[in-house]
This record gives sequence, structure tokens and C-alpha cells, in this order.
Amino acid sequence: MSRSDNIILIGMPGAGKSTLGVILAKVMGYHFIDADIEIQRRYGKLLKDLIEDEGVEGFLKIEDDVNSDINIERTVIATGGSAVYGKNAMEHYKSTGKIVYLKLEYNELLKRLGDIKNRGVVLKENQTLVDLYHERTVLYEKYADIIIDETGLDIEQTLEKLVNEL
Repeated sequence: MSRSDNIILIGMPGAGKSTLGVILAKVMGYHFIDADIEIQRRYGKLLKDLIEDEGVEGFLKIEDDVNSDINIERTVIATGGSAVYGKNAMEHYKSTGKIVYLKLEYNELLKRLGDIKNRGVVLKENQTLVDLYHERTVLYEKYADIIIDETGLDIEQTLEKLVNEL
């Protein structure tokens, strides 16, 4: 790998970016950072509170700024599901590593997700989860260097597939 050697995980909430990211970092001997936790650390608030306080557009700006400012090497970065709305962040990530889209079919995603409000999921007014899924899938595919279809796979199988692709 080149370009600072980072591995950037993108995908819907519930796709396993954080869970898989920690394990992948151990397997690869990399560091790990969860961009959502980094946002919470920098702002001293939970994501859901930031979204409530700043509104969707305000939160997306914060997310783009924080993601654009993550300058590390040999690190697995688990992004928030909405990171793909940040053009600056995604260009930054493209230049510093490989972007991996953890793709999950909608029905499987529904099974994994609990109460999305408590996860800090960015939903616009009157937007449903299926709307969000279709809107973001296009962006995930646009930015991905590698697409890992997780449908029917457990975490170990997804990890094996990803390590083979890398």
C-alpha cells in the first residue's frame, strides 16, 4: 500500500466499521481511530447532541472539518456513515489511503440497527432509513477503492475477505 498507508472504512451505520476496524488494525499492526469518537472528543458532546444543537448541515460541516484534519499514518479509520457527504474529507482520505466500502444489503442492515436516533445518525427531515440508504450507497460506491460485500458474512469472514483484498 502507499499514500500514507491508511485504511479508511466507509458504509452505513451498522455495517461494522468500528468493530471490524479495531480487529483489522490488530491484524495489520496498525493504529485505529473512530472518527465519530474523535468528533465527540473535540466537541465534548455526543453525536446526537451535536446534531440536535447544530442541525444536520452544521453537523455535516463539523464532520467534514474533523475528518479533513485527521493526519495520521498506518491507521485504520472508521468514519461515520455520513462522512461521504464531506467532499474535503473524502478527497483528504483518498490522498492518504485506501477507502473501503463495507456494503450491506438493506434488509441485513435493518436487522443490525437498533434505535438509530441514539446512534447519532444524520437523517434529514422526513427522510426514512431506506431513503438514506439509497442516497448514500451512490456516494460510497463513488469514493470506494475497494468494495466488500458483507451480505451473509460474519465478522471473521468479512475480515478475511478484506485482508485478502488489501
